[in-house]
Amino acid sequence: MNSCVLCNYAKDAEQTILFENDLYACLSQHEENLVGSCVIIPKAHRKTVFDLTPAEWEATKDLIDKTKAYLDTKYSPDGYTIGWNCGLAGGPNISHAHLHIIPRHADEPYAGRGIRSWIKSEENRRQ
Repeated sequence: MNSCVLCNYAKDAEQTILFENDLYACLSQHEENLVGSCVIIPKAHRKTVFDLTPAEWEATKDLIDKTKAYLDTKYSPDGYTIGWNCGLAGGPNISHAHLHIIPRHADEPYAGRGIRSWIKSEENRRQ
């Protein structure tokens, strides 16, 4: 997968590698509105979360724990939004499995709104 940006994560100057294990990497994303936001990605190209192996699931948990400890110390969030996007309707911008870990703070305008809040809104009702 030479063209996949996440398969080539080490070459992306816009990402910082926070943690790695044999199967996964945790990348810090530098987005102004998502301070502390990270993605955990399998090093092997997996199109969606449904394609992960049992060993990759275990490695995911390892990096979730390390990432949370790091973010708790660095940003002291009041909560987290964590999620996978799969398939075209699910909204991934990159066709390589990646788990978003986003620290959340009580003083955010959308604090208290989880992943489902905008999906279940009236504006998103299927016709």
